[in-house]
Amino acid sequence: MAQAQGLGRRYLKAFFKGFFVAVPVTVTFLDRVACVARVEGASMQPSLNPGGRQASDVVLLNHWSIRNYDVQRGDIVSLVSPRNPEQKIIKRVIALEGDIIKTIGYKKKYVKVPHGHIWVEGDHHGHSFDSNAFGPVSLGLLHARATHILWPPQRWQKLQPMLPPERKPLQREQE
Repeated sequence: MAQAQGLGRRYLKAFFKGFFVAVPVTVTFLDRVACVARVEGASMQPSLNPGGRQASDVVLLNHWSIRNYDVQRGDIVSLVSPRNPEQKIIKRVIALEGDIIKTIGYKKKYVKVPHGHIWVEGDHHGHSFDSNAFGPVSLGLLHARATHILWPPQRWQKLQPMLPPERKPLQREQE
């Protein structure tokens, strides 16, 4: 009996040691490297959620790839909403700092994206709350880059940076 009690204690001690190592490692990984997220809404159709409300895409969000705010035109990114800091939104990068962009319904017809900012838009213009509503977005609000669609299985794919031809910047800062 005493031997079984000692064995139980050993297993319990090993479990807690593993638990107290695994939890911080997992939290750090999810916060700094990558995580998965479900995409809701129609703002990124047809790239994400092409079926509408029937099914939501689940995407891999890579935090590590944007740690130096290195984004390109056409990337799909997750960012903290400029209007509601408790909400994350997913949009496509249309213009980088220094670019001049023709807006769609913003208070100015043309905007030069300021230093430290990007211009983001949803692919479904009529159903997107994006830079055309709130203006250029600070790079500090970037959360992650969406790199792959993980669910549903028939949509597994790597997300390629793609900029619609009609949304290219009018003028670009020297790169």
